[in-house]
Amino acid sequence: MKIHSTAIISKTVELASDVSIGPFSVITGRVRIDSGTRIENGVTIGSDYGVVEIGKDNHFLSGAVIGGPPQDLSYKGDSTKLIIGDKNIIREFSTINCGTVKGGGTTSIGNECMFMAYVHVAHDCQFGNNVVVANSTQFAGHVEVEDYVRIGGMVGITQFVRIGKFAYIGGGAEINKDILPFSIAEGSWAKARAANKVGMTRAGFSKDEVENIYRALRAIIMGHRTIDQAIKKIQDDCKLSSQIQYIIDFVKSSENGIAR
Repeated sequence: MKIHSTAIISKTVELASDVSIGPFSVITGRVRIDSGTRIENGVTIGSDYGVVEIGKDNHFLSGAVIGGPPQDLSYKGDSTKLIIGDKNIIREFSTINCGTVKGGGTTSIGNECMFMAYVHVAHDCQFGNNVVVANSTQFAGHVEVEDYVRIGGMVGITQFVRIGKFAYIGGGAEINKDILPFSIAEGSWAKARAANKVGMTRAGFSKDEVENIYRALRAIIMGHRTIDQAIKKIQDDCKLSSQIQYIIDFVKSSENGIAR
């Protein structure tokens, strides 16, 4: 274990034997950090309140504040959690808060995500795997981001929004409704504009499946159909693969409405 002499580690912290901690970092409270994780200088992890669990091979860079109490007026020092998986990169001055009791109690980050500088993740957000978020993007509470999402810089996302897998969000967007999976969305307020064909192709989707998903998204985005009419068109025009069924289920379960 390599811990700089100026780092402050409370007695309640549990560290794997090979965790590296740089100068002037502070780790306090009920924090557990697994093997291979690197913590650069000036990082703050934990607080007097919540529980922070961090997996393997993560990298936290200077100024990040991880596992602080939620910015929620209803929070009264409850023992809520932040759970971070493996192989994530948290860049400079990003902040990730613990959850709230009313929001389920846990903020969670999956595996192999990257949060660039000055990103804020509020209480009770849920991130899947392989998510990349560019600089200064801000997530309000209770946002759900599914696998392989890409989000540009300086995006603002309101509470309870859901972003479907393989979605691509253009920089500077403002989001207040659910973003369709496999779509490209941008604008203020953001709307789905096209299918993310490049992202799907890079991920190994076949040409036929990319075109199948493209037809499904067009049924929702184009033509001024109601959601029920769009679903009917998808069922009539598309091959009912697992990805098409996922799109249908995503749309049916949306509580915020679909950004289109």
